[in-house]
Amino acid sequence: MLADSKAVAFATVYDLDRARAFYEGVLGLKIVSQDAFAVMAEAGGVKVRISRAPVVVPQPYTVIGFDVADIDAVVAGLTAKGVVFERYPFFGDAQDARGVWDAPGGARVAWFKDPDGNLLSVQTMP
Repeated sequence: MLADSKAVAFATVYDLDRARAFYEGVLGLKIVSQDAFAVMAEAGGVKVRISRAPVVVPQPYTVIGFDVADIDAVVAGLTAKGVVFERYPFFGDAQDARGVWDAPGGARVAWFKDPDGNLLSVQTMP
């Protein structure tokens, strides 16, 4: 029933202007619209609705992930813009000093947070 429908990703934030500055200015997403309730962005043809909420409770898992062709270049570019990548001790040597984890199946993933603490990721698949 929904297989041919376009999916929409969601993130909840407290301050829409701060979120827009991050998602547009740092991550480079295209902003489609903004009103008092949300910023609608687009990444690779997928809409990302960044909704305002009076209280934001960041989740301990990825809420939005981005599939990228060259994770090393993306991590370097985002780091240069001030993004700090998460380090997880349980990954041990499989996660490098920049925060890129080499998964057993060949994927490479790195995690970072938006200004409201939402966990985002970039990944390169084998």
